[in-house]
Amino acid sequence: MQKTITLINQISEISRLKSFIADVGKENHFSEEIVFETTLALEEVFTNIVHYGFEDDNPHEIVIRMKMEKGFLRIWVEDDGKPFNPLKASDPDLSKQLEDREKGGLGIYLNRELMDSLEYERNFGKNILFMGKKVT
Repeated sequence: MQKTITLINQISEISRLKSFIADVGKENHFSEEIVFETTLALEEVFTNIVHYGFEDDNPHEIVIRMKMEKGFLRIWVEDDGKPFNPLKASDPDLSKQLEDREKGGLGIYLNRELMDSLEYERNFGKNILFMGKKVT
């Protein structure tokens, strides 16, 4: 069964996002590790959308859908922000000291490490990030 939450582009919505993930995890008997990794990944995506996705101060909807399919958690994150394919971003240079690195990129890198699949589409004026996680 698919679960959906619609958030507004405000950082304060993170608490609702965390509760949503915890509820999905509980319903599907996820381990604490799966809940933690999914929460961390989605917090990063959500925060990036809120901080960088919109060119105005108007409220915008960010829709997150989650569905279990044969041991695989499928996640869709959809927003109407400016076009941005996070999969085209290069990984940060982790060999440099934190203060010597260019700003940004760690959240995307983290998602690549935590998720088993990532895909991006731009359809009908919306960014759609598809995330997948094996759940055993």
